[in-house]
Formats: sequence, C-alpha cells, structure tokens
Amino acid sequence: MFRVEWIQEAVDELAAIWMNADSSARQTITEAAHALDQELQTDPFQQSESRDEGTRILISRPLAILFEVESPRNDVWILHV
Repeated sequence: MFRVEWIQEAVDELAAIWMNADSSARQTITEAAHALDQELQTDPFQQSESRDEGTRILISRPLAILFEVESPRNDVWILHV
C-alpha cells in the first residue's frame, strides 16, 4: 500500500480545473481524481508511464497527473495535474 500526498501546487491546479468546469464535468473530474488516488495507493507503477527525472504520468480522463514515488517509504507525491 502506498501513501498518496498532493503538493499544494497540484491541489491548486486541480481546484482551478474543477472551478472552471460545468456541473457535469465537475462530477467527472471528482470521479477521475478519486480513481487516480485509488490507483496510486494500490500500485503507482502498473498503469503509469515513466517520464523525465524520475517522474511518472497517470491518466484518468479528463485528468492526467505527474507524480514521483519514494520507493523505500512507499510515498507518492502528486506534483501536477
């Protein structure tokens, strides 16, 4: 099991996306964010792809997140949405 943490910049990005969406899109965004959290808690490597400098990307439409994994501690840091 991995512990998922959102840095403030990622929280702000998600909030901006959510605020600029209509009500039906907000529901989809909320569901996607939850799905991303669940996937990362279970196995952050299974569905994600590697990117530069140790970052990875994971997509749950309409969102995509960039994150890092601290393997020894099983921490996942969401960096950008």
